[in-house]
Amino acid sequence: MTIESINYNQNKLWLAAIKPPMYSVAVIPIAIGTAIAVAEGKAINGNIFATFLISAISILAWLNLSNDVFDSETGIDVNKAHSLVNLTGNKSLIFWLANIFLILGIVGVLAISWWQNDLVVIALVALCCALGYTYQGPPFRLGYQGLGEIICFITFGPLAIAAAYYSQTQTWSQTSLLASTIIGITTSLILFCSHFHQVADDIAAGKKSPIVRLGTQRGAQLLPWICGSIYVLTGALVAAGIFPLGTLLIFLSSPFAVQLCLHVGKNHNLPEKVSNCKFIAVNLHFWSGLLLGLGLILPLS
Repeated sequence: MTIESINYNQNKLWLAAIKPPMYSVAVIPIAIGTAIAVAEGKAINGNIFATFLISAISILAWLNLSNDVFDSETGIDVNKAHSLVNLTGNKSLIFWLANIFLILGIVGVLAISWWQNDLVVIALVALCCALGYTYQGPPFRLGYQGLGEIICFITFGPLAIAAAYYSQTQTWSQTSLLASTIIGITTSLILFCSHFHQVADDIAAGKKSPIVRLGTQRGAQLLPWICGSIYVLTGALVAAGIFPLGTLLIFLSSPFAVQLCLHVGKNHNLPEKVSNCKFIAVNLHFWSGLLLGLGLILPLS
C-alpha cells in the first residue's frame, strides 16, 4: 500500500468520524421553525437565527463527540475504525472537546434568552440536551434499551422546532407542532438505519437496538411504512387546509425514500453493503425538510 493510499484512507476515516452530512440534523429544525414564522408573517431576527443555527450545530457536535466517548466505554465501538476515540487514541481529549462545543452552544442559546428577556428557549434546549445525554450517557444509556429513536424524535422534532419558532415569535404554533412530527420521523429514521450494519457489535455489547429486536428483515419491511408516513401525513395536512399547497413539494424527495427502501430491502443482512443506508436516510431527511420549508414560505396555492 502506497503512502498516498494510506493518507486517502485516513482522510476517509476522519471524514466518516466527523460526519459532515449529519449536521443537517441540526440545521433543518431551526430552518423549519423559522420558515413557519415567516409563513405566518412574523418579523424575523437574523441575529437570532444565525446564533441559534451555530448553537444547534455546536450542540450536535457535543452529542456526536460525547457518544463516541460513551461508546468507547462499553466496547461497542471496538470494530469502528472511524470512531474519534479510536482514531486519536485519546478519550480524554474528545471528552473535553465535546464539552467545549456544549458550552459554546449553550452560551449562544443563553444570548437569545437574554435578548428576549425570556427563559423559554434555553429551557427547551436544556431539555433537548438532557434527553440527548440519556441516549448514550451513563447511567442511563437509553439507546442500549432501544429508545434512541424515540429520543431523536422528541429532541429534533417537537422540542427543537418549537424552540426555533419560539425564538422568533415568543409564541406557540399548531403548524410548528405538526411540521415537527414529520421532521422527527425523518431524523429518527437516520438512527434506525444506522443499526442495520452493526447488529453483531450491538448484540455483543448488549445493545437492544430496534434492528436487534426486530431482525434486519423485519426492519427492512418496516422502512416503507416509516418513509410513506411523512408523505401521507403531509398530504392529509394539506387536504385539511392546515399546510399550504406548496408543502406538497416534499414529494420531490420521494426518490430518496424509494432508494432507501430498495437498498435496505436488498442488502439488509449484508453489513458491508447496507452500511451506507444511513447516508441515504440523511439525504431523505435533508431534502424532505428543505422542500417542506420551501413549501411553507413560497406563494403557492
